Amino acid sequence: QVQLVESGGGLVQPGGSLRLSCAASGIFFNGFAMAWYRQAPGKPRELVATITNGGTTNYADSVRGRFTISRDNAKSTVYLQMNSLKPEDTAIYYCNTARGVPLAWGKGTQVTVSS
Repeated sequence: QVQLVESGGGLVQPGGSLRLSCAASGIFFNGFAMAWYRQAPGKPRELVATITNGGTTNYADSVRGRFTISRDNAKSTVYLQMNSLKPEDTAIYYCNTARGVPLAWGKGTQVTVSS
């Protein structure tokens, strides 16, 4: 059974940092390019960052230079280090495949940036 479980969200002040994790199971993780997405209230889900199985990364313009995506294939886990957080980063964050038909979506992890 395919499962994606996101964790690490929370409430943080502007300028703060968080590290999100996404543990995958039921898939051959090494074979997938992975991505982080986010969805803010009343807005469509958007792509935040991607990482290929070889480690090549790409970022949305809104987060480039502040967020870093990484992966640990041995743990079937993808991470998102978020620095210099802004209120507009507030959203539910999800991981999934970066290409093709997405896997079943997890519940996501809520990130709230507020003073």
